[in-house]
Amino acid sequence: MNDVIAARALHVLFVVIWIGGVAMATTVVLPAVRRGDLGPQWLKAFQAIEHRFIWQARTSVIIVGLTGLYMLWRLDLWHNFTSASFWWLHAMVCLWLLFFFVLFIGEPFVLHRYFHKWATERQEVAFAWLHRVHWVLLVLAVITIFGAVAGSQGWSIF
Repeated sequence: MNDVIAARALHVLFVVIWIGGVAMATTVVLPAVRRGDLGPQWLKAFQAIEHRFIWQARTSVIIVGLTGLYMLWRLDLWHNFTSASFWWLHAMVCLWLLFFFVLFIGEPFVLHRYFHKWATERQEVAFAWLHRVHWVLLVLAVITIFGAVAGSQGWSIF
């Protein structure tokens, strides 16, 4: 059972790194960029920070996915997906899939291709949109984390 304890510890640690980064970007970095605190070139400032965090986020998402899958397999928890009281498991998987898509497909293949031009031509609009998207992702993550912690301790809304 030590393997499950280690998997759970790694899972939680990397969720903290991943979602902590989302919270930092949403509540600190993007507001500072949009206020011009990091200079008038918003895109350059944001990319300098994002470039340093993107691989931490990608690594975290991979580790969270692998440890989550391992715990599901090792503890044979697949049946929990058939119960509405385990909605938080569905939320964790959906949130993970959403971030996996954003970090590994959306960001490198869509955002890099189109956001640069948009942010150059309409800086305020592009960054307002980016900030809103980050808020949506953060709220979904907070709801999921709250539900997962409460649900894993036996609390259920159903």
